[in-house]
Amino acid sequence: YPHPALSSLLEETYGVIVYQEQVLFIVQALAGYSLGEADIFRKAMGKKIPEVMKKERRNFIAKAKKNEFSAEVAAEVFALIEPFAGYAFNKAHSVSYTLIAYQTAYLKANYPAEYMTAFLITNAGQSEKVATAVTECRRLVITVLPPDINRSQASFSIEREAKGNTSAIRFGLTAIKNVGHGAIEPIIAERSEGGEFKSIEDLCRRCDLRGVNKRVLESLIKAGALDSLGSRGTLLHNTNRILSLAQREQRLRETGQSTMFDLWGEATPAPLPSLDLEAADIPIRERLAWERELLGVYLSEHPFSSFARNMTSENTTLCGQIDAELAGQTVIVAGMVTSVRHLFTKDRNLFASAILEDLDGSIEVMVWPNIYASTKDLWQEGNMLLVEGKVRLRDDRVQLNCDYVRHYQPPAQGEEAVTSQPGEAPVVAEASTTYTAPAKSRRLVISISQTSDEASDIAYLHKLIDTLKEFPGQDEVNLCVINEEKVINLKLSNIYTNYCPELHQRLVELVGEEGLRLEPNA
Repeated sequence: YPHPALSSLLEETYGVIVYQEQVLFIVQALAGYSLGEADIFRKAMGKKIPEVMKKERRNFIAKAKKNEFSAEVAAEVFALIEPFAGYAFNKAHSVSYTLIAYQTAYLKANYPAEYMTAFLITNAGQSEKVATAVTECRRLVITVLPPDINRSQASFSIEREAKGNTSAIRFGLTAIKNVGHGAIEPIIAERSEGGEFKSIEDLCRRCDLRGVNKRVLESLIKAGALDSLGSRGTLLHNTNRILSLAQREQRLRETGQSTMFDLWGEATPAPLPSLDLEAADIPIRERLAWERELLGVYLSEHPFSSFARNMTSENTTLCGQIDAELAGQTVIVAGMVTSVRHLFTKDRNLFASAILEDLDGSIEVMVWPNIYASTKDLWQEGNMLLVEGKVRLRDDRVQLNCDYVRHYQPPAQGEEAVTSQPGEAPVVAEASTTYTAPAKSRRLVISISQTSDEASDIAYLHKLIDTLKEFPGQDEVNLCVINEEKVINLKLSNIYTNYCPELHQRLVELVGEEGLRLEPNA
């Protein structure tokens, strides 16, 4: 301690100023401030205005000297207080936060399913937090089940699985976008009394669906909540007929008349007149897109799953593992583009902010104008990309500055993964197309040298690619990039050219005779 007078004030925090109250008591003990004066002193220090700080320092030292403390001790204590005055925490708040942290850690450790269910209920309206929680459930080996008209409650609930007597978390019906309590409560109440719904006709017959409009019904179908009653394609194709029948049955019930379903009895399922059962089923990609839109998370399967199963490169970092500790480091990530914002710099140059997501989490990727200009076709929602860039912190948020990007293609069985070797950058490539070169095509190998002038190299590369695009054909193009440390061989997967005398002459002007080589494409 700078002075024995501080020992009783800082003993519980081992000599470190932690609480706001400690700042007040130190000022009171050394300089004779009242607690009111001490709090004004603390707030003034927190503003960090140089003129004010000098004035407060002079006053503090003068009052401490009157209180029989030396100027040296007073100056030392002031210097000790100064860094803490702006952010020292109120002790009562500290205790409250600590207690809550302990309680929630205990609950998560000992009752993980219950804790995660409570977390999901609390954050049901925030899709990002729901997605984070579902990812955490997977890490904790807790199954998250999709919404089901015959199983779900209004909000998230725990469901005991018979197999292994384990707990799963079931998505609530109101967790589906566009679906509110008014539409769902009559359905849950009827199910509790009369049991599960056996068909879409049974649902129409038994429930008051006045709160279910077309938008709500479509959201329930797209989210998979009615999968037990019919295929999504068939139900979506018949939403108007389903709603019309439900309304008709409701009117008949209100007037006390027998409904058409009463003629069939309980044992026989009543048909839905004119129901088109031939509607095409929905492709998995579209179903996953609906889940993401309406639930905030992929439940059936993540679109990146098939790619992730084939990721064998040790150089790839998972998106969810990128944190502040990696700031300044260069990493390679592979994932799916889930959203893109197109923005302008102050100079009106176009750039993009994209969210790249894998099975572990997501990361914001900043694509600045020099990279975006040559790769803009890649930054589309749903594209699978391999990105190399530097991690940076901005306003306490972790971002990745894109340096290189290309489409990520998982390797076929027995092949090596399409990723970088240590120290080697992925290709700066444009979006791939559906063009397939004929088997008898040739391979044009172009050798170029990398210089220390990055802007000049990029302009040179653009000119070279533009020249190749002027002569479309069947010949494959490879680049051999030579620098002082290594030689990098790159395949331009989306460019096929026609190597003719005119193109040869144009390329000689750019790279010279020695930079061109034509060989058979095996």
